[in-house]
Amino acid sequence: MFGRRASDKAPGTHYRSERVSAVNGQYFFSTREGTLEGPFFTRVDTEREVALYIRRVQLSNAILVRRAP
Repeated sequence: MFGRRASDKAPGTHYRSERVSAVNGQYFFSTREGTLEGPFFTRVDTEREVALYIRRVQLSNAILVRRAP
């Protein structure tokens, strides 16, 4: 996929991949920031946590923008 995210300075190629993985019956998700979050007991729990993580990151970014001089 060739495109540009709002945070990118130049267009580039971005590959989509499955962010949720299961290891020994426990679920994890990876982030763009390179962290591995988890473990979670079910895939549904993991997907809910992905949505909450995204919301926290967006709120954090909004706070930083408002504080910037």
